[in-house]
Amino acid sequence: MTDAGGARLHRQLGLAGLTFISLGSVIGSGWLLGALTAAEAAGPASLLSWAIAGALVGLLALVYAELGAAYPVAGGTARYPRLVLGPLGGFVAGWVAWIPAVALAPLEVTAALSYLDHQFPGLVDDDGTLTGGGLALAAAALVVFTVVNLLGVRWLARTNTVTVGWKVLVPAVTVVALTATAFHSGNFHAGGGFAPFGAKGVFAALPAGVVFSLQGFEQAVQMGAEAKRPHRDLPRAIIVATLVGTALYFLLQLAFIATVDPARLAAGWSRPLGAGDYGPYATLAINLGLGWLAILLYIDAVVSPGGTALIYLGTSARLSFSLARTQGLPAALGRLDRRGVPVGSVLLAAAVGMVVLLPFPSWQNLVRLVSSATFVMYGFAPVCLAVLRRADPDRPRPYRLPAAHILAPLGFAAANLVIYWAGWRTNQRLFAAIAVGLVVFGGYRATRPAERRPDLEWRAAWWIAPWLAGLAVLSWLGQFGGRGVLPFWIDLALVAGFSLAVFAAAVRAAVSTGAGRRRAEIAEIRAAGPTA
Repeated sequence: MTDAGGARLHRQLGLAGLTFISLGSVIGSGWLLGALTAAEAAGPASLLSWAIAGALVGLLALVYAELGAAYPVAGGTARYPRLVLGPLGGFVAGWVAWIPAVALAPLEVTAALSYLDHQFPGLVDDDGTLTGGGLALAAAALVVFTVVNLLGVRWLARTNTVTVGWKVLVPAVTVVALTATAFHSGNFHAGGGFAPFGAKGVFAALPAGVVFSLQGFEQAVQMGAEAKRPHRDLPRAIIVATLVGTALYFLLQLAFIATVDPARLAAGWSRPLGAGDYGPYATLAINLGLGWLAILLYIDAVVSPGGTALIYLGTSARLSFSLARTQGLPAALGRLDRRGVPVGSVLLAAAVGMVVLLPFPSWQNLVRLVSSATFVMYGFAPVCLAVLRRADPDRPRPYRLPAAHILAPLGFAAANLVIYWAGWRTNQRLFAAIAVGLVVFGGYRATRPAERRPDLEWRAAWWIAPWLAGLAVLSWLGQFGGRGVLPFWIDLALVAGFSLAVFAAAVRAAVSTGAGRRRAEIAEIRAAGPTA
C-alpha cells in the first residue's frame, strides 16, 4: 500500500515474526491473572471454560486464516468489512476493532503494575486504579513502546521475538514447578464439587478473563501488508499461535487448581488465595517455598504484559491507518514516513493509551469490555468470508476453511454467545462506545465536500443495527447481569437462533450491494501483492 508521497508499508515479516506477533499477543497479562478469576467464577470446572474458549476462538482463527492469506492488507480486521459492507459497515467494524486494540496496551501495563504492587506497594490503589507513581511508570512504558513502533516494523518484530521466547518459557516452567511440588488431586472436587457454580459458572468464566487471554491471534492479520509471504505464513502463524496459547492456558489452569492449599477451599472457590490477592502464581510459589519461581514471575509480570502492549500499540495503529485510507478517519492518520510507519496513527494510539491509564475500573472489569468489543469485531469475519467466497470466487485461497457453509455461521453464533456472556453491565458500555464512534464518523463525513463522500452502501450494512439491538435486548433480559427474565439454556438457544438468522440476512444484504466498488478494491489489493 503506497501513499501519495511514494512511501509504502515494507514487507519484512516472515513466518517466525508473524507467529511471534500473534503468540505474543495471546500470552500477556491473561496468563498471570486469568486462572484466578476463572476459578472464582467456575471452580475446577474452569478447565471446561478454557476448552470451550479454545474451541470458539479456534473456529474464528480458522476464518481469519483464510481471509488473511487471501487478502493480506494492513489492519485486516477493519479492511475486510470495508471491502464487503462498504463505508458504513466497514467503519463500524473498524471502530469496534480499534477500541479494544488501542485499550489493550495501557490495560497490559496496568496489569503489570498491579502484579508488581505486591512487591513494591504504592503503585495501585485499593480499588485497582493506578496511583500517581503508578501512572508515571505506566506513561513512561507507553513512551518506550511508542518509540520502538516509530522505528519501524523490523524493530517491532525483533523486540517482540526476544520477549516471546521468555513469555512461553516462564509459564511452562511454572506449570512444571508447581505441579511437581504439590498436586492436590482432591482439589478437583473440593469446595462444592467439580462445578460448584454449575454450567452458568462455566460460561460466566469466559468473559471474566478466559476469552480475553486467548484473543490476539488475529494480530498477524493486522500486519498482513508487511508480511513477506502472506499466502503461506499468515494461516500458519494464526493457527500455531492459537493452538500453543490454548494448550498453555489449559495447563496453567490445571496447575493453579491442583496447587491451591486445600484448607483454603473449605469455604468454596470465591477466595481460593485470600481476599484481595492479585498475583496468584507468585502467591502459590511463595506458599510452596519456591522463592526462585516467584522472582521469575515478578520479572515476567513486566515482560509478558509489556510485550503484548508493544504489539497492540503497533497493530492498533494499523487499524486507524486502514480506517484513514478508506476515508473513515482523517487522512493524516493514513500517511507513512520513509520507513513505512504510519506515524500519525502510532501517536494517536499512544495518546489514547495515556487517557486510558487514568482512573478507570480495574483489570478484572476492563477485560469484560475488551472481550465483548473484540468478539463484535470477530463477528464480522464469518460474514466477510461467506460474502467473499461468492463475490470473489476465483481468488487464490492458499488456505480454505473446511465446511465453510456450516462453520462460518457457527463462528458468528460463537462470537455472539461470548458477547452475551459478558453481561448487560458490560454490553451497555460497549454499545455506548459504538454510538460514540458513529458520531465521530458522521462528524468527519460532514466536514468533507459532498463530491468526496462515498456512498454509505447502507443496504449492505442495515443488519448491523438490529444485530446489535437484538444483542442488547437479550443481554438486558438474560441471566448474565441482566434482569434474569430468560431462563438459563433458553437464553443460549435464543442467542444462537438469533445469530443464525442475522448471519443469513447479512450475507444476502452484502452480496447484492456494492459489487462494482468491491471489484475495484479487490483489484487494488491484488496489485499490492503478493497473494500467491
